[in-house]
Amino acid sequence: MANTLTTLVARQAEKYAGRPAIYHRNQDGEWLPYSWTELSSMVSHAACALEILGIKETGKIAVFSANDPYVLVTDFAAFANRAVPVSIYATSSPQQVEYIVNDSQAEILFAGDQKQYHIAREVAAKLPSLRQIVTYDEVKLDADDSTTLTFSQLLKLGEAASEKCREEVSRRTAAATDNDIATLLYTSGTTGDPKGAILPHSCFNAALAIHHERLTMLSDNDTSLCFLPLSHIFEKAWTFFALDCGIRVYVNRDPKEIQSSIREVRPTCMCSVPRFWEKAYAAIQEKMSRMKPISRFMCARALKIGRRRNLDYVRRGVAVPKLLEARYQFYYKNVFAKVQRIMGIEHGNIFPTAGAPLSPAITEFFRTMGVPIVIGYGLSETTATVSCYPDSGYEIGTVGSVLPGIEVKIGADNEILVKGPTVMRGYYNKPEETKAAFTADGYFRTGDAGYIDSNGSIVLTERIKDLFKTSNGKYIAPQAIESRLGEDKYIEQVAVIGDNRKFVTAIIVPAIEAVKEYASKKKIQYRSLEELLKNAQIRDLISKRIETLQEGLASFEKIKKFTLLPKEFTMEAGELTNTLKIRRPVINRRYASEIEAMYA
Repeated sequence: MANTLTTLVARQAEKYAGRPAIYHRNQDGEWLPYSWTELSSMVSHAACALEILGIKETGKIAVFSANDPYVLVTDFAAFANRAVPVSIYATSSPQQVEYIVNDSQAEILFAGDQKQYHIAREVAAKLPSLRQIVTYDEVKLDADDSTTLTFSQLLKLGEAASEKCREEVSRRTAAATDNDIATLLYTSGTTGDPKGAILPHSCFNAALAIHHERLTMLSDNDTSLCFLPLSHIFEKAWTFFALDCGIRVYVNRDPKEIQSSIREVRPTCMCSVPRFWEKAYAAIQEKMSRMKPISRFMCARALKIGRRRNLDYVRRGVAVPKLLEARYQFYYKNVFAKVQRIMGIEHGNIFPTAGAPLSPAITEFFRTMGVPIVIGYGLSETTATVSCYPDSGYEIGTVGSVLPGIEVKIGADNEILVKGPTVMRGYYNKPEETKAAFTADGYFRTGDAGYIDSNGSIVLTERIKDLFKTSNGKYIAPQAIESRLGEDKYIEQVAVIGDNRKFVTAIIVPAIEAVKEYASKKKIQYRSLEELLKNAQIRDLISKRIETLQEGLASFEKIKKFTLLPKEFTMEAGELTNTLKIRRPVINRRYASEIEAMYA
């Protein structure tokens, strides 16, 4: 069978020709399209340029950039050569870039902007195997740099390629097999060095076919906004799937622009992580709290009707009674549609959400409003999706049902085990880690604990390595507590503490602007942010919010003390992974004195 990704762009160019394939923002902020014909031409030129630069079959190419259409062109040009693109997060440190380039033995490094170019130069000086840098942006080259190419120059090099070069690329494309490595994806990891998951083309062939089978609501009339990093398996696999469907893809480069991008693009589908929906939920709740009584009553009534219609009937695949449908359409038009238009999501078809737990309350809220959030679960090692909500019959609080062709069972310590054609071959250059990652009967150990409910849906309970035990012998799943607190408009980030301690505490980054607004309303005087966060009224506010959000938890699970931080956890400081998960060992080390003070 032909590899889907190897020939995807050429096939779609034959089918769609001048139809827009990918949109990018120019320097004036306008969205401009590349047609399928243009995209195919760029891929062809880039593929020839890689052959001219000496990339052989199975050769490695590293891509170190923020989202950019050229990232996709690079991937497809590599596939045409049977070469292997290796993704590196745009926020990675020089040490992380050096490790991945060295481990993969990448020969060419594609860098995005000026900062990434300088890191690429730093790495190239240490690694003789890295022999060429190409930049996507028109960067200012170092004075002693006479070899770096811009992507525009690379395309011109390929455009002028000889017939012999073109024939060689065509030969490679025709010789491609599903056993070829499609990509090495280095897991961001909350501990230790990253590991390169080996994903052959067979994994993507299977993943794309399975998603076509499950996600039947999508067509080439849809529009996808590429928001998460293309270096992450979730966005990478989704964008490949979108292009395979003929969906128009808008590539959002700067994550800080996402709110304006959504309102401009008004996508029908977009991958996101829970934090996006948590922030949206907090903003909507804040707006509702300021409404006049009649408007608040209208919203409460709309949510009640929306819940009945969307959760009691539509979710179960049951016909909606005519009177209820009429009421819902009234409230949808007058309440829900207005909120969705403000956000830019009124054309929503499917909004896949994964990467961390999203509180059931938030999922229920948006589903009630008619926003098609689809909760899913997957890993780099499983070519993204293992499970997701089906069209109907999904259970809120789960991560959906297992996709066709994938096997899941529960192992020791309630670990979720996965087998199927989308599971990686192993970890690159790491035979011991590869062996440890699989059971004797060939199931991949996900490291996540959970169970399968009576409806066949997966329920995640905790990340096994995050699970800790208090000194009283009680097990705590910190992620579950953190996702509850993430619902609150005054709480931005949380790290739950308590391993081998008498009780549970938390390091909390408050939502600074919301706290300042509260202080203004209460006429609280302060000279610095640190002083504000020590104020008794502010601490009392956060304490009460925590208590409310913890209702229903066992007493030993509840946060007894907390520390407020004046600055966010960041990837740059090493406190978050590139997928925004907390690096607990780093948090524990960096805030050791604050943690000890809570137990003094």
